[in-house]
Amino acid sequence: MAVHHALRLRLDSRALTHNWLWLQRTAGVPAGAAVKADGYGLGAVEVTRLLGDAGCRDFFVSTWAEADALGPLPNGCELVVLHGIGPQDLEAALASHARPVLNSREQVTRWKEAAPGRACDVMVDTGMNRLGLRTEELDQLDGLEIHTLHSHLACADEDSAMNAVQLGRFAAVATTVPARRYALANSAGICLGRDYSFGLVRPGLALYGGVPREEAEGHIAQVAYPEAEVVQRRTIKAGETCGYGATWTAAADTEAAIINIGYADGYLRCFAGKGSASIDGKLLPLIGRVSMDLVALDASALPDLAEGDWVTLDYDLPAAADASGLSQYELLTGLSERLERRWT
Repeated sequence: MAVHHALRLRLDSRALTHNWLWLQRTAGVPAGAAVKADGYGLGAVEVTRLLGDAGCRDFFVSTWAEADALGPLPNGCELVVLHGIGPQDLEAALASHARPVLNSREQVTRWKEAAPGRACDVMVDTGMNRLGLRTEELDQLDGLEIHTLHSHLACADEDSAMNAVQLGRFAAVATTVPARRYALANSAGICLGRDYSFGLVRPGLALYGGVPREEAEGHIAQVAYPEAEVVQRRTIKAGETCGYGATWTAAADTEAAIINIGYADGYLRCFAGKGSASIDGKLLPLIGRVSMDLVALDASALPDLAEGDWVTLDYDLPAAADASGLSQYELLTGLSERLERRWT
């Protein structure tokens, strides 16, 4: 029996591949793709297939569970697990085609003992102070077959002096630690210029429509479009309120469309008074609060909008981040599985 979905996430495959190609051209070196968190919520399996078809050959997930869920990669593609190998990960890591990124002395020792001679990646900390070996610990790497040496920028989305500091530190490390490749830049780091590219870049957010820095404005295309079905159309009479807390009062008779989305779907309460949807180019402002499963829109501009029709939430990531106060990352990864993913 076919089940009707009253929520969907329309995903633009051309926009995804366009964004990857622009990032690779800008970097001037091969661009991989961060597909952790289920492809930032869009669906890692399909993202990997689409980008693999476009020419991407390096994919990054966070954990071995994510690597297993991703399944076989397109021919010639490689998978890397960013969080490395914890005490409980060895069985999965040794059975997997994926490479670990070793992040600590403990992980280095664990890999040397369990998989001598097998290639791995390594993360070196150049100032993020999150994952990675400190520069004074790099003598631990003797005897490792390092495929890619990584570091990660802490402030790439800002004009911070820290960017140049980390660049200098990583460039120095790259002259002393032998590896097949070196990788520093994420989406924002790519926008800092080709000095940050080294041999590989690891975009994430910008692949999926996020704009990490102003240099990417006008180049990155929107990929994800949340769409919701109208559950009911109703007239809210002048002086009546709408929604929890009675926070919105109709100044005049108002035509409202109640749509099938709410904070349980990742469309959060911070959009109250700021969010909107559109159809046929006409704006439908959100009225009242966002509840768990429902949102009310002012549908006065669309007299024919009715039960069963669909509207598109205004979800351009930079604009939605400004309106909501959420980061572009949260806006993407917070969308729930109740939205049926549909690639077009």
